Amino acid sequence: MSTKGSITNAQRVEILVEAIPYIQQYHNRIVAIKYGGNAMVNEELKMQVMQDIVLLTYLGIKVVLIHGGGPEISTLLKKVGKQSEFVDGLRVTDRETVDYVQMALAGKVNKDLVNLLQVNGGKVIGISGIDGGLIQAEIKDERLGFVGEIQQINPAPIMTLLEQGYIPVISTLGCDAKGNIYNINADTAAAHIAGAIGAQSLIVMTDIAGILRDKDNPKTLISEVTLKQAEQLFEDGIISGGMVPKVHCCIDAINRGVERVFVLDGRLPHSILLEILTDEGVGTMFLKEDAGK
Repeated sequence: MSTKGSITNAQRVEILVEAIPYIQQYHNRIVAIKYGGNAMVNEELKMQVMQDIVLLTYLGIKVVLIHGGGPEISTLLKKVGKQSEFVDGLRVTDRETVDYVQMALAGKVNKDLVNLLQVNGGKVIGISGIDGGLIQAEIKDERLGFVGEIQQINPAPIMTLLEQGYIPVISTLGCDAKGNIYNINADTAAAHIAGAIGAQSLIVMTDIAGILRDKDNPKTLISEVTLKQAEQLFEDGIISGGMVPKVHCCIDAINRGVERVFVLDGRLPHSILLEILTDEGVGTMFLKEDAGK
């Protein structure tokens, strides 16, 4: 029996029926999700994200989870007495630091996410961009040390896992032919990977509501942006600060063949399901041109 204030069984059925066309649209297609370090800070919300991902897989949607872990890296470096230094928003990564980055990303963050997905019923394998030469990279800028610029993505390890019914969980480390390991920006890696694996959609989870016309007013959320409109938003200064690199990655993903890219607020409970499986959506969707064209 329903308790006061809860939805009725009839309403539950209506919600499921509303989701049918969206389930059909995404069934047997690939959705890449970039889960950022700043969106991972709340354990309850993290659990809900994992539940969303597992549910999508049970609906026949192939999910690839690509994660960062900036806060975890900073915490580890602080514990060992190393100061975090940033240039143009990227962490300066000397040879010692890249070892700690590998520990944090491929070790703790990756395996924590794998464990949470498995607890919620997911079939999961965690890998890094080093495995199978997935992310092949070179030094991006000498000033940054072992921060990598992606040269090539080898999609084979991901596609093999998807074909076997696994959710691949990928930490964004790269490597080169000489055995050097690189710290790779997770947003950049997500755009490259989503394009290389033929993802229909890329979801970028962050700690803001999406693109706002007025950054101080959540009610000014822009729900849909074409590449042409994005150019204008840059010119008008509406896309600024920390959103600039994220939006550039969204545009990059579209140019690499991804149909839709969503910027979602990872602080909102079940934001993935609300965006993918409901009429209204909750974030900003980037697409090549107007949906009606």
